Amino acid sequence: MALDGLRLGDLLRSVQAGKIQLPDFQRPWKWDDDRIRSLLATVTLDYPLGVIMTLETGGEARFKARPLAGTAPAADLAPEQLLLDGQQRLTSLYQALLSPDPVQTEDARHNKFSRWYYIDIAKAVDESTDREDAILSVPEDRLLRTDFARRVAVDLTSRQKECEAGLFPLNLTLDRREVGAWQRIYVQSDGSRWDIWPLFQSQVLERTANFIVPQIRLPKETHKEAVCAVFEKVNTGGVVLTVFELLTATYAGDQEYSAAHGADFSLADDWARTLAALSARYPVLEGLENTDFLQALSLVVTYHRRHRYTADRPGTSTAPAIGCKRKDLLDLPLQDYLTSAPAVAEALEWAGAFLNDQCVFRREDLPYRTQLVPLAAIRVILGARADGADARAKIARWYWCGVLGELYSGTIESRFPRDLEQVVRWIDDGDEPDTVTEANFQEQRLRTLATRNSAAYKGIFALLLKQGCYDWYRTGEPINADILLGESVEFHLVFPKGWFERFHRRDSRMSSVVNKTPLSFRANRTIGTRSPATYLEMFARESGALTDWVDDLVSTHRIDPKTLRAADFDAFYRDRTNQLLTLVERAMGKRAAREILSADARQSDDPA
Repeated sequence: MALDGLRLGDLLRSVQAGKIQLPDFQRPWKWDDDRIRSLLATVTLDYPLGVIMTLETGGEARFKARPLAGTAPAADLAPEQLLLDGQQRLTSLYQALLSPDPVQTEDARHNKFSRWYYIDIAKAVDESTDREDAILSVPEDRLLRTDFARRVAVDLTSRQKECEAGLFPLNLTLDRREVGAWQRIYVQSDGSRWDIWPLFQSQVLERTANFIVPQIRLPKETHKEAVCAVFEKVNTGGVVLTVFELLTATYAGDQEYSAAHGADFSLADDWARTLAALSARYPVLEGLENTDFLQALSLVVTYHRRHRYTADRPGTSTAPAIGCKRKDLLDLPLQDYLTSAPAVAEALEWAGAFLNDQCVFRREDLPYRTQLVPLAAIRVILGARADGADARAKIARWYWCGVLGELYSGTIESRFPRDLEQVVRWIDDGDEPDTVTEANFQEQRLRTLATRNSAAYKGIFALLLKQGCYDWYRTGEPINADILLGESVEFHLVFPKGWFERFHRRDSRMSSVVNKTPLSFRANRTIGTRSPATYLEMFARESGALTDWVDDLVSTHRIDPKTLRAADFDAFYRDRTNQLLTLVERAMGKRAAREILSADARQSDDPA
């Protein structure tokens, strides 16, 4: 790493020629009019600007490059340096000081417009005047108008008029020939200006032309992971560079692919097509993120890499690890992506069908999006073996242990590789994976599950659908994907809030998942604030069904209808807790931690 100092004019001409360009992962240039004026004031005063950072090209970190906004170098020109830090400043300075075109910027309200930048010579040489007040932002037509009228106050549409107004166009600053030509017109229009011009030239023009910009140059040997880390630390806008953006730029810069296909590879376009196809068939996959796809792919690639290594070196203890952390993703060659991406996409489609079998149909009902990462990788490695009855049952048990054991919260990248290896080995008659052995569910957790923020809460919702519950308003068939979407089925209170308020009961159990069940909007509207004993009669009356038939519908929700007809919340809560725990135990394939408490200990929180 070297620290240099470059004259602003030389630096901007390198930008103009395309010798300095941007890595494609950089966000678009976007500075507003006020910030550009402030920057120009800084440079014309020769105040410190801050360091820029570049990366020499031709090394390991190969990224697709693009010119800075407003420049138009030759299309086949390869840059010598990539700008990592300083894009906003250099782009603004190039467009304002060197470009023949107006600056494309915006105001404080993000209204876009084009501007030329001028400096008032008289104000610039007056030490009592703030330099920013001397910098003028002029519309594209070069006509300054009064604030509340259309009357033109200053006309700058010709060199003669600029000189008469004493307003110097800053985009001539670095061109000595143009500065000289402008000066002759300026001083000839008023002889007294011979005294002002030397001051302006020394205090503004020479300071700007000789302005030194400190530059850190990273050598071409810098690893791309280090480039990523450096970019995030120096980026003054606090922009976090995602792995996907970095790989997008890396893959687009793959010269071998470009030569073979006549175009750059676009990771963003490839992922967009994949996601569109997946979500069109399985809405539950709509929330998949590009990093999920890359992590699943990395697991597959590193799994195969590790097993090839161990097959060639039996008994070795130095095999490469299976991984999908940031470093692993950054080390994914384009060829590995192209080889494995179709299989991962197919595996995610399989995962969508698997989730539907578990009665998880909607994006908002998915307990853990992240669990799809190892699930897809497991499917790729197992192939058709994942569809065998025994394998399917084990995968489902692993899935529900992860959901109900709530094991995929927080930092989980280290769990993914273990899941992949251990589940595959388990299906081949190995030991149970850690996710299965570590998972546990306690009865008390049911009481605290109250919102969609909990994966287990969503899991209980799906388990009730999976065991075939019917809507109380609709009698044709169990709630399926069509009914779920068409009838707006959500978790609704069995004992409604109005019932508790009517009896002045304060009970934290009211909002628990135990007191909720999947029902349609119409069914919930019938419930309203009524007592269960009352609304069950209404369901029977409105449908013309027998009481026993309505009770059978209620029973499909793991609810004892007798407790509802008696409006006995405590009895309902005890029975429903046990029934839900049975569902949980069946899904996890293991006993839940049940409490042994007296009936009195399970009573309402109301001290009365």
